[in-house]
Amino acid sequence: MKRKSRKCKAKSNLKTVKLGLDPENAIEITDSDNECTEELWTMSYAIVAEGLTKKFGKFLAVDNISFSVQEGEFFGLLGPNGAGKTTIIRMLTGVLKPEVGRIKIDGVDLDKEPLILKERMGVIPEVGTVYLDLTARENLDLFGRYYGLPKKLRDERGERLLRELGLYDRADSLVKNFSKGMRQRISIGCAILHEPKVLLLDEPTEGLDVQSRRMIVEKVKGLNAKGSTIILTTHNIEEASRLCQRVCIIDKGRIVAIDSPEHLRSTLEKLQSVEVSFNRRVDPSLFSAQCISRVEEQGDKLKIFTSNPDEAIEKIMAVKKELVLNIVSLSTVGPTLEDVFVKLTEAHT
Repeated sequence: MKRKSRKCKAKSNLKTVKLGLDPENAIEITDSDNECTEELWTMSYAIVAEGLTKKFGKFLAVDNISFSVQEGEFFGLLGPNGAGKTTIIRMLTGVLKPEVGRIKIDGVDLDKEPLILKERMGVIPEVGTVYLDLTARENLDLFGRYYGLPKKLRDERGERLLRELGLYDRADSLVKNFSKGMRQRISIGCAILHEPKVLLLDEPTEGLDVQSRRMIVEKVKGLNAKGSTIILTTHNIEEASRLCQRVCIIDKGRIVAIDSPEHLRSTLEKLQSVEVSFNRRVDPSLFSAQCISRVEEQGDKLKIFTSNPDEAIEKIMAVKKELVLNIVSLSTVGPTLEDVFVKLTEAHT
């Protein structure tokens, strides 16, 4: 593997984009938030990725990506389909080798000791890797053997996981007869049977029924609470906001931003809004003020985007008085992670 030494130059060539509702109040966020990796490489992190670059033919799927993940952190890779999330996961697991870059997991260089790291990791791909012609119990036992667990421990953990994942009544049924949600649940069981220090999940809840989705989310949260480091790839913004302590937003193979969901939301305060519902329909064009950027009708409500909620509410009250209206509901709403994601990826384009 080729390696290039990078001495904390991650931000030296970065373009800056401005986000906001008007030029005067624009917010500056760099179009990449790669971390200073040379220094990180020598520090104690659960995961360090430095300068990862991957091409498929002439297509650049991942472009010089660097990030670190603390021990016990729940870290999200968030981006649209085709952003490069799965390619990053495949490099972290050793399935793909980057043209340039290096990876360290749990203090071990992936390029030098791949087998040691695979024993310490659990991987849950979007499409399960369990054996369809084996039963749920047999799959758990087989994966336990892969990880070198003694029979007594395999049996104990397998029994417990079958119960926790709601599969005990189907433990001796062939997996090929399972629904997608049940197959994903047994995939989770196989990935965590050895209680890995690091767990990598590639859109694990995509297309699942509500029951399976909730069960998988709760199980993963429980593992994180016990100290496991989690990396979750998803394009489900609500899921990332609810689960992750930090998210790395990726678009077109590059990092757009890395931060906590709450801090990312706070950087775009100009996306605040006021939602109001009156006792009858009101023309949105009546809400014209310097502090109001736009007004959207959403069902029986008006969503008024503003840089100053207090002034926007004063305008609402003025319209109410002028038209002799009754307010049915009124609430202020901060920017969501979805708002941030859309703004960042639009600016990056």
